[in-house]
Amino acid sequence: MPIEIVVPRLGWSMDEGTFVEWLKKNGETVNAGDMLFVMEGEKAAEEIESFDAGILHVPADAPQSGDTVAVGQILGFLLAEGETPPEKIPVQHLGPVTTGDQDPPTQSTSRAAGPAARRLARELGVDLDKVPTPDPTGRVIPDDISRSNKSRRQPTARDTASAASDRVIASPRARRVARELGIHWQSLSGTGRNGRIRERDVVAAAQQTENFSNRRTVPLPSVPGTLHEPAKIRQTIAQRMQASRQETAPVTLHTKVNAAELVSWREQVKANSAEIVPGYQDLLIKLVASSLRQFPLLNACWINDAIYVYDEINVAIAVDTEHGLVAPVIRNVEEMSILQVAEKSRELADLAQTSKLSSEQLSGGTFTLSNLGMFDVDHFTPIINLPQSAILGVGRIVDEPIVEEGKIVPGKTLSLSLTFDHRVLDGAPAAHWLQDVANRIRAPHSEPAHV
Repeated sequence: MPIEIVVPRLGWSMDEGTFVEWLKKNGETVNAGDMLFVMEGEKAAEEIESFDAGILHVPADAPQSGDTVAVGQILGFLLAEGETPPEKIPVQHLGPVTTGDQDPPTQSTSRAAGPAARRLARELGVDLDKVPTPDPTGRVIPDDISRSNKSRRQPTARDTASAASDRVIASPRARRVARELGIHWQSLSGTGRNGRIRERDVVAAAQQTENFSNRRTVPLPSVPGTLHEPAKIRQTIAQRMQASRQETAPVTLHTKVNAAELVSWREQVKANSAEIVPGYQDLLIKLVASSLRQFPLLNACWINDAIYVYDEINVAIAVDTEHGLVAPVIRNVEEMSILQVAEKSRELADLAQTSKLSSEQLSGGTFTLSNLGMFDVDHFTPIINLPQSAILGVGRIVDEPIVEEGKIVPGKTLSLSLTFDHRVLDGAPAAHWLQDVANRIRAPHSEPAHV
């Protein structure tokens, strides 16, 4: 029986995406674990792994490069040696499915289901079209198939033995993220090999939101204009920003600091480096990371009516692209040198501009830094990047006079804007942290292990 190749769920609750290309040729042998095709989700393109082996068969009516495809949609098949290939992809039902005493559809259909669910259905000989599921989208998970299989026959000794070994497997990172987000990972359908639950499966479950097409509509303005349907990434940004405002108690503090020593420090690093030249953002990332270790509540989040403090310091950096705003993550900044931070930030920025960031590179941030100084912005009100408790907005460095010890002297001022979640910490400790960062900017040479 041909094995169906279906669209997986990627990233932040992606219900559909764009098929980019096959990484194997039609008729080529595919091994389990091979990268099979490329999908573009809401924020990045990602290579998709094959969970099965066989000979790739792409029917003539299969989705083409650039086509929009839905989660669970069939893209092609994997065949056994000598197996007759399907002439076309069967008609698929990817929308809501009701359960009960209804007549079965007359057409051959294919329910939305992940690789693990489809594999289990093949092993048990269960027809996906006849599996009831409580999911309003009609998506089938392995638990639905197991229940359906057990209800149609009496349990056997084999069932009892297999039940003991039929446990859900999740990666350590997925388990940690599930704890952070309050997700019961044992109930999820994994997209990893053999149904293994990965971090992105947990993130997708946590970020389930109502489809854009099902949103509440209001009358259009009376002034003539044109309604533009936003791109997927813009929908995602809108949903996440709205969620941030609704799910946090945001307060923003602004300050201005003399950054003359920071400028001097960068010049010294630049003069001593024959490699990449760090930017001011790279220096600030390092200073912020050092300060966060002293103020752990700024490196935390509010979840399940409790405060969750992260062990790692992973700084997300806001990157503006022609497709929209993304925030790739520099992990374990404390352990990196300035040059390593600079190199990593350039790498992530380049991947962001070409939409090649992976789901892993876009997740796991514990604090975010957003820099608008290059646009001549002095200060602004950044929005918290969930699930975090704070974000630092960085403005431009301006040549202007300042007062030091009662005298007016030339200065280079830098504006900082800290938005924090008032549920996690109060204004005084947040202000204390901002003051500490300002002091580090005034005297960056006192920081250990700069390079």
